[in-house]
Amino acid sequence: MSPPSWSRTIFERLHRRRPDPWGVETRAYEHDKYRQTLAVLTGRHFSFALELGCSIGMMTARLARRCERVLAVDVAEAALERARRRCAGLNGVSFYRGQVPDGFPPLPARACDLIVVSEMLYFLSRRDIRRLAAHCLRVRQAGAPIVLVNWTGPTDTPCTGDEAARHFINACRAGGLHVTHARRYPRYRLDVVNGPDSAPPVTDPT
Repeated sequence: MSPPSWSRTIFERLHRRRPDPWGVETRAYEHDKYRQTLAVLTGRHFSFALELGCSIGMMTARLARRCERVLAVDVAEAALERARRRCAGLNGVSFYRGQVPDGFPPLPARACDLIVVSEMLYFLSRRDIRRLAAHCLRVRQAGAPIVLVNWTGPTDTPCTGDEAARHFINACRAGGLHVTHARRYPRYRLDVVNGPDSAPPVTDPT
């Protein structure tokens, strides 16, 4: 039996103790990750993006330049307070507090033409990762990319980054999607899954 998903209390405590517990504002690793994530979306503009695990809104503000609307989701209200301040004045950005998968935002089917899941899957149990993938498949439009970013270093979370990516990707494959981009960096991996109307699949990294 896999370890349970981390609770909301853990994340609230982390963000109350330190306003930026993972150093997303200052670490070169984080800024490289943002650049590479946006690079896989080069040349595209999106109508409605769903960002899961937005933390303090660093990626949210960048996505707002590529999207008409962004709905950014996080479990910790302390993180969302900072994200709202960061994105104040940006058109089309809204926030939702919920612990996925049970607290997935109430979106209609096929609402999103982009889904970004960055640095949060490995905080979930294997079962919750599969359930989250099912939610994402329900709300994505045909041809909408799902972008996954996962830390690949040591961790004390319920899954490693590689395990989390594999469980999510396998659930998407069962739903008819395939990997259209897969690249490993020194401390993280970046995967994109999409439907049969997208580019040919590439090998899933392990």
